[in-house]
Amino acid sequence: MSYAVDFAAVSTVGLESSPVAATLAGLRANEARYFKNKYDHVFTVEPAADAEETIAWVSRILADERGIVIASPPLEATTFQVEDTKWAYVFYESGLSINVLYALEDGGKRAVGFKLSDGMEVPDELSSFKFARQKSKLAGTIRGSYFVIKGEY
Repeated sequence: MSYAVDFAAVSTVGLESSPVAATLAGLRANEARYFKNKYDHVFTVEPAADAEETIAWVSRILADERGIVIASPPLEATTFQVEDTKWAYVFYESGLSINVLYALEDGGKRAVGFKLSDGMEVPDELSSFKFARQKSKLAGTIRGSYFVIKGEY
């Protein structure tokens, strides 16, 4: 069952098995607020079991571009298009959030972003990345990093 993320009343619905469920829920709400404010888009997620195609697409990009395989199980995911950009998000049990920004026109921005929930360690598979910190009222301290996608997906 899909879930429209409410950034006014942050909930751990769908993320309860995460050891950092509260901060992961804040991170998810932070993304929902961004898309609502910038694009008037309602950020809706679905359980990983219902989002296999999205998770496979994100996993393929990670594997093909950087040889990365995420060890933590995915809990939720979403994919949607805003303007001329396809977005995908996967939220993992460890507290990791991965997003793919993929411009549909050639030459547009294409990147993978990583965000770590407050309270989680950097996963071994992402230890080569440097993470910048940003403060969020909803998520505490978010640590983020990214890489540019070179291939076609």
